[in-house]
Amino acid sequence: MIYQANLSNPKVIPDFDQILVWSAILLLSLGLVMVYSASISIAGAGRGIDGYEAYFLVRHGIYLTVGLLIGLIVFQIPMRLWQRFSLYPFLLGMVLLVLVLIPGIGNEVNGSRRWLSLFIVNLQPSEFMKLFMVIYIANYTVRRATYLDSLWKGFAPILIVMGVLAFLLLHEPDLGALVVITVIVAAVLFLGGMSLKLFVGTIGLALSSLLALIWLEPYRWRRMTGFYDPWDDPYGKGYQLSHALIAFGRGGWEGVGIGGSVEKLYYLPEAHTDFLLAVIAEELGFIGVVVVVILFAWLVVRAFVIGRQAATRGRCFPALVAQGIGVWIGIQAFINMGVNMGILPTKGLTLPLMSFGGSSIVANCIALAILLRVDWENRQLMKGYTI
Repeated sequence: MIYQANLSNPKVIPDFDQILVWSAILLLSLGLVMVYSASISIAGAGRGIDGYEAYFLVRHGIYLTVGLLIGLIVFQIPMRLWQRFSLYPFLLGMVLLVLVLIPGIGNEVNGSRRWLSLFIVNLQPSEFMKLFMVIYIANYTVRRATYLDSLWKGFAPILIVMGVLAFLLLHEPDLGALVVITVIVAAVLFLGGMSLKLFVGTIGLALSSLLALIWLEPYRWRRMTGFYDPWDDPYGKGYQLSHALIAFGRGGWEGVGIGGSVEKLYYLPEAHTDFLLAVIAEELGFIGVVVVVILFAWLVVRAFVIGRQAATRGRCFPALVAQGIGVWIGIQAFINMGVNMGILPTKGLTLPLMSFGGSSIVANCIALAILLRVDWENRQLMKGYTI
């Protein structure tokens, strides 16, 4: 009834999903404030330029501005063009992942080779690969829709692609990105019509492979065992988690106030990136964490609603892209929150839209622009326009 009434008066249909827009704005804004709060101590102690306390704030603000400007440009691209040229962003991502592994081209930090130097900033290809994979797997699912029940014609080709991708990511190594991309692929294939039996088999294969990867690498196994009881070795394998839990405990219901965190003062490593939620918990308390969770939940739900609206109009590719973006942001946020709260093993994944990191913020802004484009095209069709 709502859609029928709107069709008679197109002006009552807004151009954008208001809940999605405001959820994204609030997450980005809160992230900017909390990155400044979490990083001010290490920046002031010389990690920035001559002890400039706003060093990370300025950089994060620049990344956010660049991401929004690129997102504004990306929003102008029709979804039919993304579908037509979906292979090219994916191939670009694969080339970048290869370049990362070449000595002298890829930058190594803390034992991981995940970055390409662009002189002024470093580019992390795995962050953009998540977006490229959403677009690629959505088009693959649409093209192979009649074969999704077939092991050889539907599943085997993408399994080969994932094998190559896994090889590249594990040599960085970046298990977190591989886990997120694997969930995206499995979810989009399932949403696109993969048989339940094949889907369950895919999940089983993914879980067994993940356990094998953890078992074969001593440092991953130490993280797994340290996750069970961080207090058993609080100065070793349980160091990060124990201090994250202390931050949650100090925050209580209402928090100690913005800027009042103690754990960010050299106790909690990566406070402005991977463990930003722990600082939010300490400074804004349980209430602040709940607000963040609700904002992410709203964003993910709206992504799935936008996807469903596209599907009901026969727009399968935009529908799967929208829902794939929702899966990406949702699963990465869930993993990051789980790590911060001690319900998942420690893994280096940023909190989407909030944590410090140029590649992550720019990739997230581009994803939001594409999601808004799907929503905008849905609304144009609802108004009776052609796209």
